[in-house]
Amino acid sequence: MDALKKKLQDEITVLEYELRNELPKEILKARAHGDLRENAEFHAAKERQRYVDARLSGLKKRLADLSLVNMDKIPRDRVGLGSTVLVLDVDKDEEVRYRIVASEESDAANNKISTSSPIGKAFLGKKVGDEVTVVIPSGKRQFEIIELATIHDLAE
Repeated sequence: MDALKKKLQDEITVLEYELRNELPKEILKARAHGDLRENAEFHAAKERQRYVDARLSGLKKRLADLSLVNMDKIPRDRVGLGSTVLVLDVDKDEEVRYRIVASEESDAANNKISTSSPIGKAFLGKKVGDEVTVVIPSGKRQFEIIELATIHDLAE
């Protein structure tokens, strides 16, 4: 969780610098070129400024939301945010290890799945031995939870 907060804070720092230092210079430079109605550099800089401002707002809200996560509310014996889960994919008869992460950290190629993904949602609250049916775009998949390490286990 701390790594995600640091990642968000680092991006906020970079974007705030761009918004306060680089973009005003670009806008002033573009204004110097004359007629603003047909000035592509000016319009591009203003568009970037709007994007950076919106992105900053979103990042700050997400960081505030993460600060409200109460670690005591994350279960110690069931799948929750930060858990690592070893499951048997019943259909393929193979074991897969997933890490349940926040949406910003999701990386399907590295088996980091978001709590808001279909598989992540289906695993939340489950414990070792539970069978889980997940509805995904290509149909249904069956999993059995074999092993579980919660965020609490990983912090020890």
